[in-house]
Amino acid sequence: MEIHIKTIPHSDQRYPTCGDYWYDDLGVLQVRVSDMGNKMYETMVAVHEVIEEALASHRGLTEPEIMAFDQYYEMRRAQGLVPEDSEPGFDNNAPYLREHTLSSAVEMMMCAHAGLSWNDYDRTVMNL
Repeated sequence: MEIHIKTIPHSDQRYPTCGDYWYDDLGVLQVRVSDMGNKMYETMVAVHEVIEEALASHRGLTEPEIMAFDQYYEMRRAQGLVPEDSEPGFDNNAPYLREHTLSSAVEMMMCAHAGLSWNDYDRTVMNL
């Protein structure tokens, strides 16, 4: 197993998200996290992405399936059909709803254990 995690400018993400993952041509899991100026926030997103990918792939979901749903969701957001502050992974139709929910719970536990405010973290993510 090989995982390459990198913090990048938010504008360099493949679509409007603070965390993204895919496998490159060599089979290396690539994880990209938006720069938030806070290492712990960025680590929380990276852990979320790694857990979500592991559980989704274990269940047979592929990154292209997840990306297709996310892109469809973002198209619906642009049309005003889903709330601006919503996440694709929490949509009841998301093929990776269970995986996203568990990953988010771990993210919240990390935040609490680090003594950080979830509201401050969430506001930072939403302001990207």
